[in-house]
Amino acid sequence: MTSFVLRRIGFYVLICAITLFFAVPMLWIASAPFDASPGLGVHWPDWTLENFRKTLAHPYAMHSMVNSLLICVTTAVAVTAFAALASYALSRVRIPGRDALLYGLLLLSSVVTGTAAMVPIFVMMFQLGLIDSRFGVALVMTGGLLPAAIFILKDFVDAVPKSYEESARVFGASTLQILRDVVLPVARPGLATIMVWAFVNSWGNFLVPFLLIRSIDKQPGAVLMQTLTDEGGSVNLQVLPVFSLLFSIPVVVLYLLVNSRYGFRFHGGIKS
Repeated sequence: MTSFVLRRIGFYVLICAITLFFAVPMLWIASAPFDASPGLGVHWPDWTLENFRKTLAHPYAMHSMVNSLLICVTTAVAVTAFAALASYALSRVRIPGRDALLYGLLLLSSVVTGTAAMVPIFVMMFQLGLIDSRFGVALVMTGGLLPAAIFILKDFVDAVPKSYEESARVFGASTLQILRDVVLPVARPGLATIMVWAFVNSWGNFLVPFLLIRSIDKQPGAVLMQTLTDEGGSVNLQVLPVFSLLFSIPVVVLYLLVNSRYGFRFHGGIKS
C-alpha cells in the first residue's frame, strides 16, 4: 500500500513538473507584452501598451508577418492540392510496389528539407534563380511536406466507398469530376488537417528561409525574430514579447476555426 501511494505521488509530481515546464513560457508570452519593464522571468506586469506601439513602429516586424502569410498560404495550398491528387491516384490505381513507394515517400519527407539536404537544395535553388525568393522558399517547403501529406491523406481517400464513385460513373462523370464532387467533399476533414499541418510546419520553419532569403524585407517572422535586438546588440525585450504573441495568433486562430468545423484526426472513416 505504501509503495502504491509513493508511486502515485511520484507520478503526480512528475506531471506537475512537466506542466510547469510548458506553462512558464506561456505565462511569459501572455504577460511580458503588457509589462512596462519586461524581463526574462515571469511576474505580475506593470500594465502598458507602449510595447505594442514600439512593435508596430518597427520597420520590418509587421512586413515579416505578411511575408510569413504569403509563404505559408502558398505552401499549404500547394501541399493540399498536390497531396489530394497523388493520394487519390495511389488509393485507386493498383501500382506494383505501392506500399513500398508510400513508405519511401514518408522517409523522404524527413530528408528533403533536413540539414543534410540543405547544400544540394541551395545549389539547385541558385541554378534556378530562386535565391532570395519567397516562391523558392515555398517550393522547397512544399517538396519537404508533400510526401508525409500524401501518406496521411491516402488513408482518408481509402475510407471513401468505391460505390460512390461507381454511381457517379453510371451518370457519366469523369475521373476529375468524381475527385472534385465525390471524393474530396467526403475527405474534407483530411484536407483541413493537411492544410493546417502544412501551414503550421511552414509557419515555424527557420532553416529554409534563413538560408534562401537574403533581403531583410523578404524575411518571414521566424527569421526576423532572431534579429530583434536593441542598439547594444542584446535582445529587445519590449519588441520580442509582443512580436512573439502576434506571431502565435494566426496558428491558434486557424486551428480553432478548422477544429470547430471538422475536428482533427489523422485517419479516415465513414459509415457505408
